[in-house]
Amino acid sequence: MADHTELRDFLTSRRARLTPPEVGLPWHTDGRRVAGLRREEIAVLAGVSVDYYTRLEQGRARNVSDQVLDAVAAALRLDDLERRHLFDLVRSTGRTSGPSSPPPAAAAVPRLRARPGLHALLRSLDPTPAVLHGPRLEVVAINRMGRVLLDDFDALPVAERNTARWMFLDPKAREVYPDWEEIAEQTVAILRVTAGRDTRDPALSALVGELSTRSDEFARYWANYRVFRHTYGSKRFRHPAVGEMTLSYETLHPAADSEVYLTVYTAAEGSPSEERLRILSSWSATPADSPAGPAGGDGEAADAPRPAGPDRSRPGTPDEPRRRPGA
Repeated sequence: MADHTELRDFLTSRRARLTPPEVGLPWHTDGRRVAGLRREEIAVLAGVSVDYYTRLEQGRARNVSDQVLDAVAAALRLDDLERRHLFDLVRSTGRTSGPSSPPPAAAAVPRLRARPGLHALLRSLDPTPAVLHGPRLEVVAINRMGRVLLDDFDALPVAERNTARWMFLDPKAREVYPDWEEIAEQTVAILRVTAGRDTRDPALSALVGELSTRSDEFARYWANYRVFRHTYGSKRFRHPAVGEMTLSYETLHPAADSEVYLTVYTAAEGSPSEERLRILSSWSATPADSPAGPAGGDGEAADAPRPAGPDRSRPGTPDEPRRRPGA
């Protein structure tokens, strides 16, 4: 992902969704080649020259001030998250007037590991499903009920423990989420936010490249340039043992671990979903259940192969190794 390309494509996509009447400008159709706003129209609305806005959109402007970015964000009718994404993109190119950090090395990014305390927290949350994610949607750790609700990510090779990869390359994701299209689009939009913070992230570039090649749906969602933060809300889940459940999710960011975030799923008190989640937890609890995380809590044995076991997400299936479609 080239940094100037990310900035150009994001601004172009935001221009394309607006029309002159929506921003108080006259509509002149003669010779109009774009469906949305022209660069010169955004420049007028933002109070900058056409040449300056063009250089900004192309990633060639230097020392861009916060005031200019605020004006551009207002002209493009960006919401708060989109505005932050614009600032992230410009800062990632090193073209703001404030201090900037040097570009990251192109070396492989070390795999994230959770502290023993976070593994202990995941265990203590059970039977509440909980997942610890990294910035690229890596599944850093997951507790017992998280594996039951979603999938046994601990049984996957380390390189495949990624929610985005699972969402688009594993058919089971479509079984788990009745509203798969909505959740899948949100998943891609989460990666867009991460890309804005570091447009030169080699691990994210590799993930986006693989998914764009192997999934037409991912490529289409990626081209939308939507941004989304997984903060709180509700989702529908489907499990063959109990049927559909509507669960609320809350995302928490540990103060001492800025690169990971914890998502927990709960059901409304007294709801059918709460009863189904309780039944599912009771049904899936066995003495053989391992602690949260592939290392039983300390994360140090995460690369060790796990013995093949039953797929607890499907009742009544014999013990057999997981078969990963598309892996």
